[in-house]
Amino acid sequence: MPRPKRPRCISARPETKGFIPRGTMETGEVILSLEELEAVRLIDYEGFDQSGAAAIMNVSRQTFGRILKQARYNIAKALVTAKRLTIQGGCYEMRRCGRGKGRMRIDGQRKRYGQNRR
Repeated sequence: MPRPKRPRCISARPETKGFIPRGTMETGEVILSLEELEAVRLIDYEGFDQSGAAAIMNVSRQTFGRILKQARYNIAKALVTAKRLTIQGGCYEMRRCGRGKGRMRIDGQRKRYGQNRR
């Protein structure tokens, strides 16, 4: 049984819910998740490197690379095959997450494992 996905942090909901091809018949639909859109926004629009963007989304660099690869594939598939691109779903949190990895307590202090265990 695989581990559950850890929610990715995204800055805000997109202004649009999708894109429709013009001048041709739609041949289907491609779903782009909100974390995939956030990955494309951070790398291609904001100009971050993968390590910096991964820290912002609170995931590892390898996980970020997989998210970005899937996002670019979905966008290319929608453009090349004239499919509707719908932005929805995913495993995300709609808030500003702290940079870096680790768990934060409710009071905002980083939880340190192995110290002061009771």
